[in-house]
Amino acid sequence: MKILTGSFEALTNQVTKREQQAASRPEVEAAVQDIIKNVREKGDVALKEYSAKFDKTQVDEFRVSDATIEAGYNACSEELLTALRLAKKNITSYHEQEVSRGFIDAKQPGVIRGQKLTPLAAAGLYVPGGTAAYPSTIMMAAIPAKIAGVKNIVMVTPPQPEGINPAVLAAAKLAGVDAVYQIGGAQAIAALAFGTESIPRVDKIMGPGNIFVATAKKQVFGQVAIDMIAGPSEIGVIADEKANARQLAADLLSQAEHDKFARPMLVTPSLDVAKAVSAEIERQLKTLPREEIARASVNNEGFIAITKDLDQAFDLMNLIAPEHLEVQVDEPITYLNRIQNAGSVFLGRTASEPLGDYVAGPNHILPTAGTARFFSPLGVEDFVKRIQFVQYTQPALEKVASAITTLARTEGLEAHARAIESRFEADAK
Repeated sequence: MKILTGSFEALTNQVTKREQQAASRPEVEAAVQDIIKNVREKGDVALKEYSAKFDKTQVDEFRVSDATIEAGYNACSEELLTALRLAKKNITSYHEQEVSRGFIDAKQPGVIRGQKLTPLAAAGLYVPGGTAAYPSTIMMAAIPAKIAGVKNIVMVTPPQPEGINPAVLAAAKLAGVDAVYQIGGAQAIAALAFGTESIPRVDKIMGPGNIFVATAKKQVFGQVAIDMIAGPSEIGVIADEKANARQLAADLLSQAEHDKFARPMLVTPSLDVAKAVSAEIERQLKTLPREEIARASVNNEGFIAITKDLDQAFDLMNLIAPEHLEVQVDEPITYLNRIQNAGSVFLGRTASEPLGDYVAGPNHILPTAGTARFFSPLGVEDFVKRIQFVQYTQPALEKVASAITTLARTEGLEAHARAIESRFEADAK
């Protein structure tokens, strides 16, 4: 793993560069645009054609039956079900803390102002198929939506010749998914965004997918809300001179094994730690089942940056704004206020990133590629919308009428001013 040294400005220039995401490739944009158009025009017919073309599967019924979901649940080992139940318990208890109730402000005489929170009517969850099926992501997406009060949570996942992964079906059942449909790719995103004869239109689409899925989410945004357009996984680690090289290497590889474009990053003031971690990564790579993927990530995307002290390490990480940030130092909680930009933070030497992937409770659907500067993890608030309301009595309106008409006429909007003045005319009721 390459070790970067030099001035802080030089380090910043090296580690904050972002390559253009593959989801912007023109040929992919054009192909996805055609798929969306075809699904909008032909509905289920187009979906069946794409299932045969891309998934090599003939689909007669898109909706997965309750019996099939129950059979998938029963096919899972008790060990897996116990783990999923623990994840559900902790994800639920964490996200229940996010629930907001809106407000009413009636402090001014004759004036009532407020805000009510209304859950979205329907949310759609995309779940990749095959070896990329992650039951944990189903829990992370569906449980906050359920807590928010979303009445209809639907899940789409590519059809599989051997049937949908039982772990996926079990997670859907436990997380409270209301319906599962076997359809994948950009065509599934189009179906969720616009609806077909079989698949209902939703208000928001969430969940990871390949380049075609990510591009489709981007293209339907505006017709429907989306969680985010996520890039490859990232992990940033800030470590002091006492950090354990074997553990640091293991944590960095836990994200490197996701994707050849995943980005493992270590920032430390200790050159000795940097050298030890680099050597340890090479040792661990040789026994990793996904060695080819992880090695490409480490060699092409990963780095270890040497800073003059821990304060500079935090400054650098705030510029990077990583998806996951581990703080492996003494008294890590004392550094929490130094963190301005990160998706999810793991404090201390035992808070390894996979803890958050599965059972801790905080969400693992997180902003990537520096977007933690302005995006947040998925949560309950992502499934509600705010509705404002206001009520004024006649005396209360009279007190502010001249201000309204002055502003309206300043902006050249005479009808706005007259609408207010009409409340004070002789025949006003």
